[in-house]
Amino acid sequence: MTTDEIYMQRALELAEQAQKADEVPVGAVLVMDGEIVGEGYNQVISLSDPSAHAEAQAIRAAGQAIDNYRLVNSTLYVTLEPCAMCAGLITHARVKRLVFGATDPRTGATGTAIDVINHASMNHKVEVQSGVLAEECGDILRRFFRARRKSAKLSTK
Repeated sequence: MTTDEIYMQRALELAEQAQKADEVPVGAVLVMDGEIVGEGYNQVISLSDPSAHAEAQAIRAAGQAIDNYRLVNSTLYVTLEPCAMCAGLITHARVKRLVFGATDPRTGATGTAIDVINHASMNHKVEVQSGVLAEECGDILRRFFRARRKSAKLSTK
């Protein structure tokens, strides 16, 4: 197992925590100098906070852990391609490298739907690696939404 896969596996564990809380199962881990300094998973519903995406939670935790809002030389591992809000946050936090699992064809902001993360107007560029444990990352999301659709169908009968 590669280093990227090890950290992505931890992000998947966090995504499972989100799922148990009936949140969209996305997890994130921020690593600096080979150590996890921030973790998070989606908590938008439980915190009544539309900004409580996994990436934002991990970045907030890391900033507090190192007492700095700049996360220079860090790597963020996330199970799903970041949205526009998170892509902007990743850039402003000066994350060096982003590693994600599943692409998001509807709202992915690293080039799949739109490209926010390395837009020409941004003054910081992020190295992006996609597809790490993509199948596992996509599976947890597919299962979650399949179950949600099934539940919605049953409740309308």
